[in-house]
Amino acid sequence: MRADRLVSLVLLLRQRGRMTADALARELEVSTRTVLRDIEALSAAGVPVYAERGRHGGFGLLPGFRTELTGLNHDEALALLTAGSGRGEQAFGLGAALASAMRKVVDALPEGPRGTASDAVQRILIEPETDLLSRRTTTDDEDIPGPAMAEVRRAVLAGRKLRILYAATDQDPRWRTVDPIGLVTVRDKAYLLATRSGKDRTYRLSRVRAAEELPEAAERPGEIDLDRIWRERSARFLADGDHVTVRMRLAPARREELLNTALAVRMEEPGTDDWLRLEVTFQDARHAEWALWQLGTDAKAISPESLRAALRDRAGALAAHYDAVHGLPHQ
Repeated sequence: MRADRLVSLVLLLRQRGRMTADALARELEVSTRTVLRDIEALSAAGVPVYAERGRHGGFGLLPGFRTELTGLNHDEALALLTAGSGRGEQAFGLGAALASAMRKVVDALPEGPRGTASDAVQRILIEPETDLLSRRTTTDDEDIPGPAMAEVRRAVLAGRKLRILYAATDQDPRWRTVDPIGLVTVRDKAYLLATRSGKDRTYRLSRVRAAEELPEAAERPGEIDLDRIWRERSARFLADGDHVTVRMRLAPARREELLNTALAVRMEEPGTDDWLRLEVTFQDARHAEWALWQLGTDAKAISPESLRAALRDRAGALAAHYDAVHGLPHQ
């Protein structure tokens, strides 16, 4: 809402001093043109915003300006509760709301503690946008359009039925009407837990192309244990289909790479030889072969024997290929 954005703009200028239009646009996640329109609206409303031109110019507030603007809206309160529960401030499209809420919390502090808190925030960085290899880090729900994420979140919280345009694996997107139960994030992947025609359904949020909250009440229990529901669904998922469980040895330095690939880790313990011993579940035999091949000599399959044979055959074929290439005469 524009009113919330105008409040955030004033709080940013009050807490950080002079800021350029580009910097304000990045903070508020809008265009520079929108920021300029908001500045004009604030000036027309009597807020003493001034512009300073030049290389180090920008927008600022006249010294001493202060007014009560710290009330939290619904999404901001929800974002604070979500972050406080350890579920991550970026989950389910609440990142911007959390940033706005935190600006209001800081602004409500007395002058001394406010300065201490602001300084502390500048010295702590959590989940930056890129890792050490300059790769952009993302969360699963960043792929879902903003309006669709808002519709999903509203339906879950309000207890109303939800229509989603969902693209299942290897299928064209199609509309489904579901009864939403809750939202879950696991290892940077976000899921909607729901029922459809009375049957349990779990949807990856990154595959939701559009969503619409319906006026009808969802058919779901009033009190739920989301953690228990997730454990039960995970257990059923691992028991279904062509999943393959692999016993293996792994160099500790490659652990995170494996965890980002496997469906589940059923057992993990340190070995006596500085290698980890794990029991890991993969989608199917092809998935298991691909995952261990990526790890090269830093991983060794112990069982099943069919996987060991597949990896041995692949390595043999590659070695034969390079032996043949090596035997070619020089041009």
